[in-house]
Amino acid sequence: MAIADSKKVDYLWKKIGYGATKTDTNANKKAPNEAIASPLFLRGENVWVEGGSVPGVLPGSSTSIVTVYPTSNPIECTVDATATANRTWKTGQINWIPPEMGSTYQVKVYIHTASDAAGASGGTQVFATGSGNDDEWFFDYQSGVLHFIGTNLPNGVDFTGKSVYISGGRYVGVLGVKNYVDSQVSGGVSSISMNGLTDVDAQPGDKQDGDVLIVNNDSSDTFTLASQLNTGLRLPSGTTADRPTAYQGIIRLNTDTGVFEGSTDGSTWQSLRTTGTADISKEQFLGDGSTTQFVLSTTPQDENNIIVYIDGVMQEPDQNYTLSGTTLSFTGGDVPHSGARIVVMLGFDTV
Repeated sequence: MAIADSKKVDYLWKKIGYGATKTDTNANKKAPNEAIASPLFLRGENVWVEGGSVPGVLPGSSTSIVTVYPTSNPIECTVDATATANRTWKTGQINWIPPEMGSTYQVKVYIHTASDAAGASGGTQVFATGSGNDDEWFFDYQSGVLHFIGTNLPNGVDFTGKSVYISGGRYVGVLGVKNYVDSQVSGGVSSISMNGLTDVDAQPGDKQDGDVLIVNNDSSDTFTLASQLNTGLRLPSGTTADRPTAYQGIIRLNTDTGVFEGSTDGSTWQSLRTTGTADISKEQFLGDGSTTQFVLSTTPQDENNIIVYIDGVMQEPDQNYTLSGTTLSFTGGDVPHSGARIVVMLGFDTV
């Protein structure tokens, strides 16, 4: 005879309705009276964070993730005194690894002399399907409780001076998402590496594939990167040749020029202006009545970043002169006369 449907229903009622372990018949112990928890839903603190590292076969010895109770040293159970005599036995340990992780995780059950775990495998082994005498058992892998769910106790077994022994494996890895995060950031995060991120909702000029997007949904709040006064934000740095594709809002340190730079238009790079004293320099030349080009000793950004005087009269960029690299050229027939004092003020692009 198979397990009575009424017992199966009683198990489901207690498990699903009350999150409790069935330890007796409904007649002897109603669902509200079952005292051993067996949660059906998976709470955050119970997540097997390292469950993916549980091997498909029960290891021969314990690891940092699986504690093994071999047949040579199974765990001895204690009887549940609140249930019918010898009907329910408790391992006192939770998170046993179920057979869905691998068939070798199916627990082995022995009935043997109390306090003799080493000899348990030489005792009577009983099976989940019973012996044909309605003496099946059910093991709750979450709560670690064995219940003889069949109509009868194991056929021909005298429990006097005996204990039930369980051989199998338990998950002992990191439990709970919060605990995992705490363990990773304890003492500070030295580095976080992220590869292959895809920005699936990127808009043109908004952000790039692979960006990490942090969104502040409360406009009244700001992002605080560090509350300590002796810390700072380190920007990406590199040479001019290392520049990434410019897009609006990007900033970096140019190690060739020693200047912070960024892009406001999404196509060109500009030096970021900083406050402070500018290192203004002056270069002088003398006109000879025919020379129109004069070579500067440094390279300004463009003609708008220099001031040019001829005999004290300021010249207009593009109208009176142009600049190409370090070459200053007077245009439009404006040839400095012989003896003309030409003064060029430079350094305004570093302010």
